[in-house]
Amino acid sequence: MELMSSYLISLLLFSFLVLSPRAFATEVTDTLGKGQNVTDGETLVSAGGSFTLGFFSPGVAAKRYLGIWFTLSEDVVCWVANSERPLSDSYGALVISAMGSLLLLDSSGQVVWSSNTTGIGSTSVQLLESGNLVVSDESGGAAMWQSFDHLSNTQLPGTKIGKNLWTGADWQLTSWRSANDPSAGNFRYMTDAEGVPQNILLDGDQVKYRTGPWNGLWFSGVTEMATYSDMFTYLLTSTPSEVTYGYVAKPGAPFSHVLLTDDGVFRHLVWDHSSRKWKVFFQGPRDICDHYGKCRAFGMCNANAPLASFCSCIKGFSPTSPLLWKIGDTSKGCRRNLMLDCGNGASTTDGFVVMEGVKLPDTHNASVDPSITLEECNTRCLANCSCLAYAALDIRGGSV
Repeated sequence: MELMSSYLISLLLFSFLVLSPRAFATEVTDTLGKGQNVTDGETLVSAGGSFTLGFFSPGVAAKRYLGIWFTLSEDVVCWVANSERPLSDSYGALVISAMGSLLLLDSSGQVVWSSNTTGIGSTSVQLLESGNLVVSDESGGAAMWQSFDHLSNTQLPGTKIGKNLWTGADWQLTSWRSANDPSAGNFRYMTDAEGVPQNILLDGDQVKYRTGPWNGLWFSGVTEMATYSDMFTYLLTSTPSEVTYGYVAKPGAPFSHVLLTDDGVFRHLVWDHSSRKWKVFFQGPRDICDHYGKCRAFGMCNANAPLASFCSCIKGFSPTSPLLWKIGDTSKGCRRNLMLDCGNGASTTDGFVVMEGVKLPDTHNASVDPSITLEECNTRCLANCSCLAYAALDIRGGSV
């Protein structure tokens, strides 16, 4: 009987282990409190399971980083804490300090990265379903720090790029140095606050690409944005205190993100559930004509034309240097064939040529008046000798 009892107890214990393995597994959570830590191999997972925070190695296994990624696509890392200071082993830990800062420690206990926050009461950290990592003071519930204010190479719905004109706070995407190195690369994607706002992509300090100015619905040079307007709401904020751009996913929209690649291309990607792959919604530059100022002043670029002749001058203009133009050097742009009548006091034959399907030019030196009609803008521009062209500021009323 004694032998039989031992056998039954062993059998019952085995059945419990087989049927209830989760009882002995680490509990999945989205929150980190004081006295707790996340070590290599452990994770925080957002409440709905969309995002995961943990340690990863993009290339060399010896280099470890703390980051946030899409749970269904672990190769898409949205945010990296220690991009400039990788850990050299798998003994790092994410903890909350006694003062309320979120700290990443290496194996020797040295601080590799910090949120630089101070909590009055008890501090907690939560990974939200939006992908935002938030450090909060539990005594008041106020967010003291969030990853959405410290962007990497990825923009998620709910984040914004641009500038606070009062505080100087700046939000921009910065490319990785390479696919295996998340330290800061050479490319930046930001909102240009001069003139009518537009987004620009910089290679160092040189503009490589621009979206074209905001037209009230989307950026004028990114017509693809209209295709997915049933899934996303695009938000351009332009006030005396702030000029920012962001987007929000509508209910039922698939996962999406904007990625600035290490070779200087920004892509808005949408998750395709059927193929379980990321689909390019739009990107910039999309072709040779999307590069900044490709055909220079008064030049037109046609990406479908033969490579040697993709630049041409608009009606009424000719190459400034015909010889250089013939050998493919369009750096001098185009000039007028005839001088304008403007300012000579006589009746004028000046007029405008309608340009369709083009990206509006830079508006750094533009005059903006939202109170007048397009016809009034025509008249005002024709009377101003320094005015070169005019266009509708906001197409939400049907203007083009």
